[in-house]
Amino acid sequence: MATLGTNVFTLADWAKRLDPDGKTAQIVNVLSETNEVIKDALFKQANGATYHRTTVLTGLPSITWRKLNRGVQPSKYRLVQVDDTIGLAEVHAKADEEIVALNGGGPNARFPLDVPYIEAMNQDVAGGMFYYDTSDDPEKFLGLSARYPYSDAPNVIDAGGDGADCTSIWLVVWGENTVHCVFPQGSKAGIEQRDVGKGEPIYVDDDQTPAGQYLAYVTQYKWKIGLSVRDWQYVVRVCNIETALEAANSFNHKHLIQAYNKIPNIKAGKAAIYCNKTMKTQIDLAAADSNNRIFTQSKDAFGRPVTEFFGIPIRKVDAILDTETALTATP
Repeated sequence: MATLGTNVFTLADWAKRLDPDGKTAQIVNVLSETNEVIKDALFKQANGATYHRTTVLTGLPSITWRKLNRGVQPSKYRLVQVDDTIGLAEVHAKADEEIVALNGGGPNARFPLDVPYIEAMNQDVAGGMFYYDTSDDPEKFLGLSARYPYSDAPNVIDAGGDGADCTSIWLVVWGENTVHCVFPQGSKAGIEQRDVGKGEPIYVDDDQTPAGQYLAYVTQYKWKIGLSVRDWQYVVRVCNIETALEAANSFNHKHLIQAYNKIPNIKAGKAAIYCNKTMKTQIDLAAADSNNRIFTQSKDAFGRPVTEFFGIPIRKVDAILDTETALTATP
């Protein structure tokens, strides 16, 4: 893999650099265990507070083959500036003081009670990486589906399915000059945590009508995140895959070969393939077939099996839907 720049890191790397007390590291471990995108995604500090502006090369200069006594015609390359928005997701975790006391009291007792809130945010952001659309929800960030919306778009491969029982497989090459997540200038990467009561429980409303009050420990969790696709050539979407195993247009490894060969330089960053559990199951079955010559299986640092395609890990992301409506050609 190519050497990455000094200002793009995984969330685990940022946690080591910015939060030596271990709180952020705990959260990153939760995210990485349940959201395999987070294992791979690289994060870079944005050049703005609410957006990240990227200058993208859209056209190369023309070259002149010069004759003797003839000059070189002027030419120039073309650039366009793209602003990627950064969204703010927030949730307030509430834990009844009595439940915290029953768990032994103190911060170590509170964190396990907060995990469902972190996981809810985690799943929402994971889905957002693939499905958020700022034309519908301007307070969020622009996901990948909105950037690759048509079956005949560049770097989109049509598997031929139709109806509303389709899914997609994504090949992404993470890197400073390819694709990365962003967080606001002067902020922290990943989820920020704040103890609202500063170690003490505060009064909160319950869900009765009229509301009653009880004492609870309240933790604020915030995640400021955006997605920057600096070079569209380093993302490939295989769309319109019918999810039924026996369907005519179900998973076919040939589509992954096509996707692989659309990437200009697979070593330009950190490559990974993302699919949901339906597709991951079909891929794992193909990998286990004795006649398989496409997929390989290795083990990660914890001894867990990892299926790979041409050396690229295949990650399961439950947020990728089985109910995508088939993409159509550009209108």
